[in-house]
Amino acid sequence: MSEKSQGDEAAKPSTTVPGTVKKIIQSPDPKEPEKAEIVLHEGDPLYREIRIENKFKDETGEEVGLKPGAEVDVIVAADAKDTVKKQDKR
Repeated sequence: MSEKSQGDEAAKPSTTVPGTVKKIIQSPDPKEPEKAEIVLHEGDPLYREIRIENKFKDETGEEVGLKPGAEVDVIVAADAKDTVKKQDKR
């Protein structure tokens, strides 16, 4: 999980996809972290769910986790060198 500042991502081409936390998955191994399963509202039917480590920091630096049903924004950002200009479709 990246802990970059908001300014690091601001200059990168990006998109935001809304999602909802479907469930929290406990690991059978106590050494492994729990996962949050997120359903992407705009994803293709077979590719809507993603799982990420359920570990975040709030504004005070305290460790927190997502709850089932939470509405989230998934941000995808890339370096400009890793993108190509799209052609207009007419």
